[in-house]
Amino acid sequence: MLSQTVLADGWPGTSAIGYPALFGGVLLGSVIPVVPTGAVVGAAAAVAVTSGELSLPLVVVLAAAGALLGDLITFGAARVGSDAALRWIARGHHPERLDTARRQFAEHGWLLVVGGRLLPAGRVPVLLAAGALRYPWQRLTAAAALACLLWSAVYTALGVATGGLFDDPLVAPLLAAVVVLLVGALSSLVAALLRRRRERTTAAGPR
Repeated sequence: MLSQTVLADGWPGTSAIGYPALFGGVLLGSVIPVVPTGAVVGAAAAVAVTSGELSLPLVVVLAAAGALLGDLITFGAARVGSDAALRWIARGHHPERLDTARRQFAEHGWLLVVGGRLLPAGRVPVLLAAGALRYPWQRLTAAAALACLLWSAVYTALGVATGGLFDDPLVAPLLAAVVVLLVGALSSLVAALLRRRRERTTAAGPR
């Protein structure tokens, strides 16, 4: 019969579960946008500051690594199926718009990749456009790595800020996840309103 000490030593701790869950959750959400990746990072950061069983720098690194791998998979899929991605991007737009997108990627590709990761609902369209327009792998990887690191640091900081309100390692991650989701929803709403305003302005044209 095993002693309680042996059972305790053999029981996986928070880090044994938390790190794979963090990396896997961010990776899955970056490939199939059904997982709120920002909330996953914020919750992990809250656990790190309240329980001490997760390393905060490692949370940043693993979240960035999972996000980068997911972005590269998305970009690679767009390159392999570039014709389909190109049709998706070009739908409802004039050919001149696609030419403009090519010029923008040629001149400011890294900035578009970074902005797409940080702005609400901007990541997938940018990656699909980059893949369809045959943006170089090396440039995409470098820009995406910077973008994912910044993104991870931002959501980690948000998780730390909200997690610091409570010392309870159960309440803090839940609060961090809720706050991150609310921030993301608000950002998406503001971005949608601004986009509709630009569309109305463009449709109205000069008087």
